[in-house]
Amino acid sequence: MGYLTTDKKKITTQTFAEMKAAGEKIAQLTSYDFTTAGILDRAGIDSILVGDSASNVMAGNETTLPITVDEMIVYARGVVRACHHCLVVCDMPFGSYQVSREEAVRNAVRIMKETGADALKLEGGAEIVDTIRAIIAAGIPVEGHLGLTPQSIHKLGGYGLRAKEEAEAAKLLADAHALDDAGCFAITLEKVPAKLAAQVTREVKAVTIGIGAGPDTDGQVLVYADALGMTQGFKPKFLRHFADMATTMTAGVQAYVDAVKTGGFPSAEESY
Repeated sequence: MGYLTTDKKKITTQTFAEMKAAGEKIAQLTSYDFTTAGILDRAGIDSILVGDSASNVMAGNETTLPITVDEMIVYARGVVRACHHCLVVCDMPFGSYQVSREEAVRNAVRIMKETGADALKLEGGAEIVDTIRAIIAAGIPVEGHLGLTPQSIHKLGGYGLRAKEEAEAAKLLADAHALDDAGCFAITLEKVPAKLAAQVTREVKAVTIGIGAGPDTDGQVLVYADALGMTQGFKPKFLRHFADMATTMTAGVQAYVDAVKTGGFPSAEESY
């Protein structure tokens, strides 16, 4: 659709607003390293989220809770170095913004300074609106996150669909308006009914990015390892595999092992 996807100028939060206004969908994937991020950026992804899902994908933790600010900075710095076109958003990890507004701003400034990311993402609604306002006042764009919020998984009691009941749906809608009024440029909606996500999308100025939230959000996000078929044994309803990298990589490793063990690698042409 013209300038928005064909122009290779750097995508910004303003571009996101323009894409929403034009009705152009936004494609976001996670990434946590230089090499993968470079592939995604060259492939034309609109945005990369350096998610705290790195806790699961990169470190093997069961939840996102253990990952630290220092670890997120390392991952995000590598991603930013690889990206020349897409918008890079970095998650603020659990504990980095819940203690106090002042500490949240301090951590937000540090992450932006040490990574070069374009924006930060925080989980929560009305409870953290004042913190979000303070971070935005410091000149940092913020993406909100509502619905299933993995940093609150122990409070929520699991990874099930959120806002099924009327009271929780009403709170989510009110929280979305609160985040929008606070100045969030985007709001992630995770694992909520499609009808509710569509309503939020219609009612807020911010871009909505869905994951398990139906087709009517302004954009979609998936964990790259899930979307590309690297993750084994994880296939929730909302996930589609767009490649089978686990099979491809397994075959490649097996071919390498065979070539080494049979003496076929390196060949004379591959030796000095």
